[in-house]
This record gives sequence, C-alpha cells and structure tokens, in this order.
Amino acid sequence: MRPPMTDVPVELDKHRGMAAQKATDLRRALSEVENNVRELREREADLESCMLTVPAMSWPEAAVKARYLLNLYAAGLPAEDTRHRALVAALFDDFARLNGDG
Repeated sequence: MRPPMTDVPVELDKHRGMAAQKATDLRRALSEVENNVRELREREADLESCMLTVPAMSWPEAAVKARYLLNLYAAGLPAEDTRHRALVAALFDDFARLNGDG
C-alpha cells in the first residue's frame, strides 16, 4: 500500500550521498555566479552607456569617468608591469588630492 500524497515537499538533498550533495552545491554556486556575472555585465553596459551620453559638468565628474577607464586599463596590465601600475596609482592619488579627498 502506498503512503498518501501530501502537499509537503520532500527535501531531496537529504536522500543524496555526500558526493552528490557536493556536486549539487557546486552546480548551484556556479549558477549563482553566472547569474551575478550576467547581471554585473548588464549594469556595466548601462553605466558605460550613461557615461557616453551624459557629458561631465565638472572636473570631478570627468575624473569619475577617467577613474573608471583607468581601472579597466589597470585590470588588463600584466602583474610585472609595475611602472604603469604605479602611474595609475599616482594619478588616482592626484585625483583624490585635487578633489580635496586626501
């Protein structure tokens, strides 16, 4: 005789072995990361579109755009390119000092 059906969901993770649970957790984490990356890329595209269409109205606003581009540039630099990394860092320091932040 079969047990009666209920509306209570069955927790399937409890019935899996440890390896299967870890594999499921990895798939879930990967899916979450992929969704976050997709969302981040969409937000990045929106930001860049805004930067292209809305002109800066002051030097600090222009510095925000420059800071964004410099971060993109610096992210692509090889780790051993310390000279260019130092130049980017020095420029960020200049922006902060001239903006009154440092």
